Amino acid sequence: MKIREVRLSTTPTQEALDDLQLGDIVYLDGLLYTAREGVYKRALEDKANIPMDLPSQSATNFHCSPAARINPDGSFEMGAVTATASFRFAKWLPEWFEKSGAKLVIGKGGMTSKDYKSYFVPNGAIYLSTVGYGTGALLGRGIERVEAVHWEEELGIAQAMWVIRCNKMGPFIVASDKHGDCLFERENDKIAKNLDRVYEGTRPATLKRYGETDDKSDELIG
Repeated sequence: MKIREVRLSTTPTQEALDDLQLGDIVYLDGLLYTAREGVYKRALEDKANIPMDLPSQSATNFHCSPAARINPDGSFEMGAVTATASFRFAKWLPEWFEKSGAKLVIGKGGMTSKDYKSYFVPNGAIYLSTVGYGTGALLGRGIERVEAVHWEEELGIAQAMWVIRCNKMGPFIVASDKHGDCLFERENDKIAKNLDRVYEGTRPATLKRYGETDDKSDELIG
């Protein structure tokens, strides 16, 4: 089956979001921002005003750590953007969706179908995952320019809210759809059915563990 590629605006229409299918490859155009625990705490817990007009300027939040610096003249340089694990931010998402109107959340590793159905579906939002590891420089090719950085003095470079103009940034993979179905859970279910056959005849793991768990079906991602 040929994988479908989609060019998508960072202020997408609901029709464009509803058309996305699990496993689609997405490239983004437009303005996106970075927001993770530092921004969530400042905007939601400290009640600070968000320093950009959301979602009209951007409806796309990237959970990442940018490889960036601020020059003495105030200009910016950003060579790469490395995604960080999104499951850590689930507790802030309901309030963030309400406050920001976000429609796309990008990160690493995905979230659970329970999170998608509880938080994303009621807001018509989609989760995009980065593809593979060590792709920060590849994603950096999609950075057209840095428009602004906010709260860098309070939060530091990694946690600040960076505003990035992107042009065909990607690839990202659609990890949740409009129904809240989860790509990783779907593929894990397929693989888990054959795990016994895959490991047939092999010796048991010395430490009785498989990655971070002793249940082979928990950790394997297709």
